[in-house]
Amino acid sequence: MKQQIVQIALVVNDYDEAIDFYTKKLHFTLLEDTRLSENKRWVTIAPMGAYGCRILLAKAASEEQRSRIGNQTGGRVFLFLHTDDFERDYQNLINNNIKIVRQPSSETYGTVAVFEDLYGNLWDLIEPIIPS
Repeated sequence: MKQQIVQIALVVNDYDEAIDFYTKKLHFTLLEDTRLSENKRWVTIAPMGAYGCRILLAKAASEEQRSRIGNQTGGRVFLFLHTDDFERDYQNLINNNIKIVRQPSSETYGTVAVFEDLYGNLWDLIEPIIPS
């Protein structure tokens, strides 16, 4: 048996502002933007060069969903972005005025910093240590 997670829904306030943030500030690729109805779109994004899991930008459709924007995990880090060049991507965060919640540190698994997306979701930026 083979299974894999291929998509994660991220509740957002507005499709276009979310697309703008992720594609222009984090340099993610917009994979699909299909209108399903007057108020609903199927919008998927992924980090450049990614072959695995993608993110579905899901516009909040109810008050309960709106209450979860920016805090889908109760204040814990929600998403983990691996990079092959920590300094490049960390500098990109700084250049785009993205809030750094925890400064870079060296851990047993690699170099990591925590940042917030436009809604306040917490992300780990990690350059993992590759075993030799």
